[in-house]
Amino acid sequence: MFPPVHPILQGVLVLLVVTAAIYDFRFRRIPNWLVLAGLVLGFGLNTALFAIAGMQATGLVRAALGMGLALLIYFPLYLLRAMGAGDAKLMAAVGSIVGWGNWLAVFVLTAIIGGVLGAIALLFAGRIRKTFWNIGWILNEILHFRAPYQSSPELDVRSAAGMRMPHGVAIALGSIAFLIVRAVWVK
Repeated sequence: MFPPVHPILQGVLVLLVVTAAIYDFRFRRIPNWLVLAGLVLGFGLNTALFAIAGMQATGLVRAALGMGLALLIYFPLYLLRAMGAGDAKLMAAVGSIVGWGNWLAVFVLTAIIGGVLGAIALLFAGRIRKTFWNIGWILNEILHFRAPYQSSPELDVRSAAGMRMPHGVAIALGSIAFLIVRAVWVK
């Protein structure tokens, strides 16, 4: 079902996402040095671990495809200012560690967990009605080929007017949930 993830890569993944979550929660940013370390380790360890089995090119391709798929999905969200650059780069690093097939599972779990955390935050902030209005606005703007953040500052992740959530926390929880699900159900 899911391609195997070497225990060393699992450990690196946990260290990366937990550190990123802590930074994102405290400072609302994910440092470039952390993401770069994740990318270097993702590419380097995948290449080295597959080289032991005589397939170094396979490890390099696995890391590149994982990173590429993450950027393919997250970079447009960054361009629409729906996601921060650090979030996109962190997911690219996660992709380079786990590979594209596993990254899809991490992405789905991150989306579910992030949605639940976001709904809880909206409920406590009393912004459910405004959020539905914003969703309609976003869809209208996209259907008219306009970036939603240009007409409404609260739809810009960089704006103080919008409600923001540290997505690095959701990425960490999604990545750890992936490892747990993988350990429990995949033999």
